[in-house]
Amino acid sequence: MVFTDQLGNKIELKQKPRRIVSLVPSQSEFLWDIGLCSELVGISKFCIHPDKMFQSVERVGGTKELNIEKIRALKPDLIIGNKEENQKEQIEILQKEFNVWMSDIYTFDDAFEMMRRIGEITEKDTEVKTLLNQLNNTLPKIKNTFANVSVAYFIWNKPYMFAAGNTFINFLLEYLGFKNVLGGSARYPELSEEQLRNLQPDYCFLSSEPFPFKEKQVEEIQKIVPQSRIILVDGELFSWYGSRLLQLPAYVEELKSKLKSP
Repeated sequence: MVFTDQLGNKIELKQKPRRIVSLVPSQSEFLWDIGLCSELVGISKFCIHPDKMFQSVERVGGTKELNIEKIRALKPDLIIGNKEENQKEQIEILQKEFNVWMSDIYTFDDAFEMMRRIGEITEKDTEVKTLLNQLNNTLPKIKNTFANVSVAYFIWNKPYMFAAGNTFINFLLEYLGFKNVLGGSARYPELSEEQLRNLQPDYCFLSSEPFPFKEKQVEEIQKIVPQSRIILVDGELFSWYGSRLLQLPAYVEELKSKLKSP
């Protein structure tokens, strides 16, 4: 069978993959959740959910610093990665030796398509269909929950870096009704304190990943933008595009409470 990934690359599999290496946290969790526990032989060191998977499956380095030799030793018949999460040069090395299926995700539609295609490859169509039905029933209920609220979404500290346009985080913010004050900028811009001061967002969201913002940073940033409210947010719920999306509606309710409290 010939399968095409989200970058247009084709892979050919003679049978259902029995040894899978997943290089992206959200996709590893998705594979585990649809019942591929025994097939998953390798994950990145950032694939921390669920804990049972993290503790039991071989880790093959970071998403951008893969241990190619470890991957070779695992003899995978399928490797699953992502354009943004993984380094192009390392993926090209792996593509010369293995079947590598790459995702490229900016929207819910992209995420659903990734899940459908991986379900087809791994013969987990039924499990994926059940998951997608749940998402299609629940996600529309939280659309535009936060209309007319402006935010700046921090992903890194010193230098201050943000999620801007053409990212999954920006799509999710806008889906929930937020106005991303950097939505017109490209990808992940770096701003000075003065530039940040000029944005004047209603809220600054400090993500738990990739930089683990804490109360210390809340206090520091509050001094720069005293007119904005600073909120610590769960980066996994804003950036993981697999089965973790099932947890998004409950998190939106939690976020509503955070934003209402003084």
